[in-house]
Amino acid sequence: MSDNLKDRVPPGQYLTEKWPVLHAGTVPRIDLATWNFRIFGLVDQEKVLTWEEFNALPEYRSTSDIHCVTTWSRLDNTWDGVSFKDVMAQVNVKPEAKFVVIHAEEGWTTNLPLRDLLMDDVLFAHSHDGQALTPNHGWPLRLVVPQLYFWKSAKWVRGIEFVAEDKAGFWEERGYHLYADPWLEQRYRDDPEWHEGEKNTDEYYERVARRIRLHEQKKQGK
Repeated sequence: MSDNLKDRVPPGQYLTEKWPVLHAGTVPRIDLATWNFRIFGLVDQEKVLTWEEFNALPEYRSTSDIHCVTTWSRLDNTWDGVSFKDVMAQVNVKPEAKFVVIHAEEGWTTNLPLRDLLMDDVLFAHSHDGQALTPNHGWPLRLVVPQLYFWKSAKWVRGIEFVAEDKAGFWEERGYHLYADPWLEQRYRDDPEWHEGEKNTDEYYERVARRIRLHEQKKQGK
């Protein structure tokens, strides 16, 4: 692996040009005629979008690397969809909202800090590398959050809930890390920060956010 690539691949990861399929349970059967996207929680007024209304939002393209907790990484993925910022703009979010719970088909959830979702390359994608997502990869819509392990990029997304405090999602309840920074190998809750009792605090997330910003600056040569 070249030095340039090493700067893009987190510790413990290997590169692949394939896109492995990993999920728990079966692939849901989805009817776009009844599909909707719910935006709720700490908002002035809940909003529900149909498939047509969601796709009427501004089109957004982002290219990013992705890193799976199972140790594979895939570089230079191009995604088409709608940016998280444009979806969030459909409602007035209350200032006490600091975290988001992503809701997907069949009751699946994952949790993220709101500030991570506001990064420029975060979007709800319907296409990957110029092709519509397959059902195995989250059709018709999946979240893409490149700076975190890819389980945070939920498949088959159906809504976002704004909340004041972090709360574990499906995999997080089963021992996966609350935050999931691949550059710190935050795969599970056996990392030192978790055991030191600093989880789920403003200081914990600010410290992680600083590390992400430093990493982004390093990638950009600043």
